[in-house]
Amino acid sequence: MFGQLVGPLRGELHAHCYRMLGSDHDAEDVVQETLLRAWNAIDRFEDRGGVRPWLYTIATNRCLTLIERRGRRDVPAGDAVLEALPEHRLAWTASLDPSERVVALESVELAFVASLQRLSPLQRAVLLLRDVLAFAAREVAQLLDTTVASVNSALQRARQVVGHGPTQQEVLAALGEDGQREVIQRYMAAWEARDVDAIVAMLTEDAKYSMPPLPEFFVGRDGIRGFLVDGPLSEEWRFLPARANGQLAFATYRLVGGRFVPSGLDVVTLRGSAIAEVVSFLEADFPEYGLPVELER
Repeated sequence: MFGQLVGPLRGELHAHCYRMLGSDHDAEDVVQETLLRAWNAIDRFEDRGGVRPWLYTIATNRCLTLIERRGRRDVPAGDAVLEALPEHRLAWTASLDPSERVVALESVELAFVASLQRLSPLQRAVLLLRDVLAFAAREVAQLLDTTVASVNSALQRARQVVGHGPTQQEVLAALGEDGQREVIQRYMAAWEARDVDAIVAMLTEDAKYSMPPLPEFFVGRDGIRGFLVDGPLSEEWRFLPARANGQLAFATYRLVGGRFVPSGLDVVTLRGSAIAEVVSFLEADFPEYGLPVELER
């Protein structure tokens, strides 16, 4: 009975916690704790507003507690410190209608989640509950134990911080499957050939390249070119196409001892058919993305 009640909401709860925390692993821990707390309180549950607001109340407040405990996480522009979100975490969106699915995918894109981390915890929660999850202001006020005036004020401030540029869903839709395939094949071929000119030619003038959890990042074609020539392109690589955060991604493998071993998961942000940002998650768990742990030469 309990599983039937909460099971269909688990995926969207995880996405909500990921947006709040910027961490796939922390989000999963909070979802587990949320469901445990709900199970222990099920006999006291009053089905006035439905199970969904109840679960979001528990999950949001657990996220706020965790944020307060670990301190505010700032994300400087161009220096992503998030965790990527594996594609299987988004399986729940398949049951949504097309327009709802687009909104759900846009809400977990790296740029949006990074911008959320710049907000205060209250602003973050209010923006997500109001603009992403479409709760009414009165419902959000009850959920967060505050006033409607406070909710509206936090929402206004949050909207001023979060950008509203083209989303990756819009860019990918404009490219179409053939356009996406061409970008993927060109980028993989350039890296595997160690062709720095071909790689740089695919970048926008103001492209960014970062490698969380390392603090260093590189901006612009010249900066990225210098980094590639001095470091990665001195080695041999194999790439596999992947997906993360609803975006194009690449599993990168570096030749070590005669075999290709995982080096990072590169999540790319496109501007048209050009690459505007590469975030290479050096500690990505490849099996979580359905990727092999090594490749033969």
